[in-house]
This record gives sequence, structure tokens and C-alpha cells, in this order.
Amino acid sequence: MNILIENLSKRFGKFEVLDNINLEIKTNSLVALVGSSGSGKSTLLRIIAGLETATEGKIWLAGQNSDALSIQQRGIGFVFQNYALFGHMTIAENIAFGLTLRNFPNPRVETRVRQLLHLIQLEEFAKSYPAQLSGGQRQRVALARALATEPKVLLLDEPFGALDTKVRKELRIWLRTLHERLGITTLFVTHDHREAAEVAHEIIVFEKGRVKQAGKPKQMISYLKKK
Repeated sequence: MNILIENLSKRFGKFEVLDNINLEIKTNSLVALVGSSGSGKSTLLRIIAGLETATEGKIWLAGQNSDALSIQQRGIGFVFQNYALFGHMTIAENIAFGLTLRNFPNPRVETRVRQLLHLIQLEEFAKSYPAQLSGGQRQRVALARALATEPKVLLLDEPFGALDTKVRKELRIWLRTLHERLGITTLFVTHDHREAAEVAHEIIVFEKGRVKQAGKPKQMISYLKKK
């Protein structure tokens, strides 16, 4: 899915979180949004997902005005930094949650859950609970749950922020491989310039609610080193 962001602004009271953002996210691209806390990255993700509304401007999803689309109709999977898994549900039940909510038939749900458990290499943990898994494993489950409904766009808000350096590096490689396999248009927020350069096809730098710089990782390396 192609995402076109047009003259987008967001204010909370007198505070302008996003100031006249214009971006195009191409179909099947993997884009990193980089910037300090409060620069507007996560707010942009939430507006694209329909969890927040813009003060001004439009977002077009595959040529459709997102204002006319419900959260479910947008075809978006969202992964939060804190995983947001349900502690009382098994791993299989967590992955199945979005499908059962949409009343998918049980055989289809079971097949999809098996596919995703295989994809994230956690088949043996199907009946385990989130508290029994490591942070990296829980993040993979969160990704699988977001992918369960076969979204056209995947949004990740600081997906590896709570993990240690070794696990972050492993998951960066895993995310890039996963994207190459599935080809879903993906935006992920990170404070880590190295992470952005290793994973993304394009890097967009936010500063005080504006797009400060954008380009391919190789083009952005010298700029990011100065930050």
C-alpha cells in the first residue's frame, strides 16, 4: 500500500506536535522515522493507524482518503514498544486475537496461527504465556499478532527499545529478512541511527514536528553521525 501524507499538522492545545508534514511512503518500502523524543514520530504513526486524528491535512492510503476509513478498514498492523500482549492468554491465543475479534472461522484461525508460529520460529511455545518468554520472543509474538489479519501496512513504534543490545541486533536482522519475505509497506520509529541505517530502505529524520532530512541510508550516514 502506498501512503501519501499531505499538509499534515497535529496540535495538542497550543503545542504543535506535527507541522505541515508532506511525505510519500512507497508500496512495499521499509522506512525508518528517526528523531528525539517529542519530535512527532510516534504521533504520525498513530494518525496513520487511526488512533489519533490530525488537526489539519490528509492521509491517503492506496489513493483513499483515510478520514473515510475506520481503524479496521485501513488494513494496518501496529506493534507497540511494550508488546501489549495479553498476559492471561497463551501465545497462540494472543496471535489469534484479531482474527477471533473479526469472527474468522476456527479452522482458518488455527491455520493462520500455525503459519505465524512457524514464521516467528516459536511453534513450541504455542501453549506458553507471555511471562514465560524472553523480551525478544515476546516482541516476535507482538509482530505475529499484528500480521495475523494480513495487513497492507505494518507500523512499529520503537519495537526494540526495551531490549538489550544483542537481542536488538538479532531482531534487526530478523525484521529485515521478514520484510523481504512478506513485502509489506513498513514504517518503524527508532531513536537508534545505526538501527535505522541497518534495517531501512529510507530514513526520515524528524525534528520539532518537522521533517528535517530524508534519504537512502548511505546518503544519510554522514548527516546522522552529526546528530
